[in-house]
Amino acid sequence: MLLLIQYTIIFASVLILVALGGCFSEHSGVINIGLEGIMVMGALGGALMMKFAPAGLPAVGMIVLVVLAAVLLGMIYSLLLAVAAINFKADQTLVGTAMNLLATAAATVFVKAMNTAADSGNVSATIQYIEQKKAFLVNINGFEFNWFMLMALIALICSWVVLYRTRFGLRLMACGEHPQAADSVGINVYRMRYAGVLISGFLGGLGGIVYITAGVSEWKFEYGVAGFGFLALAVMIFGQWKPTRIALAALLFGLFRALVNVYTGFDVLKNLNLPSAVYNMLPYIVSLVVLAFTSQKSRAPKAEGIPYDKGMR
Repeated sequence: MLLLIQYTIIFASVLILVALGGCFSEHSGVINIGLEGIMVMGALGGALMMKFAPAGLPAVGMIVLVVLAAVLLGMIYSLLLAVAAINFKADQTLVGTAMNLLATAAATVFVKAMNTAADSGNVSATIQYIEQKKAFLVNINGFEFNWFMLMALIALICSWVVLYRTRFGLRLMACGEHPQAADSVGINVYRMRYAGVLISGFLGGLGGIVYITAGVSEWKFEYGVAGFGFLALAVMIFGQWKPTRIALAALLFGLFRALVNVYTGFDVLKNLNLPSAVYNMLPYIVSLVVLAFTSQKSRAPKAEGIPYDKGMR
């Protein structure tokens, strides 16, 4: 049971971070389908930092450097969406889809080339971080606490405060609801939308490194992030684009994802003799069922996905 709680919290942390990233982007008026790709890039940045970090680096230093590398690469990659959607008014869904495909392919090619350069016999797209990962873990009476859990909680609280208790948050949401009205009172819609997308890159990149360190000590980048970016989108929609509801939805989906890792420890589930693929599919089946019953009642920001034209009124 303790292991189930542990995995539920860490997978919920991933979903909270990435879904909050999508929340900021969509509240600004930009649909971010590219969260999956941003996660891959954040994971790549963090994994490379763990691989090449100086030996003997203190745990605090390792955590700071890995987080910085992940969020920085995530933000840089999110600029592709920002420039295409805001400056060139491209179709945001198509741009996000292309970003997802590009990220996994680019990460795979880069890691394979790096491994082959170091060892001509190594053609894998795998990065190991067995020792480096220990910097993020603290054992508390058998419970493996991960510092990323605390980061997700802080991000959740900060997101609620920023969106509902700051001028920046209110302006951001105004740009996603009625950008023409926001512009008429002096709000720079383009700047606010850039801010929303960059924040989504920050949180999505962080979510990426959290995901690939959850329960494993190496990652094969040809797998991408196994659809977790899309699962985060489902969490965001189910959570009605509100941080507190997103957290509750993330715990629900995180529980079903955690069963993949621990179902063999429960006699009831083990005796069902179901193949492991069923448990792998479970979070996505649940997301389809939940969205089928709740999507009609969902209320997305009114102007999301609509390119802003300053000349329109």
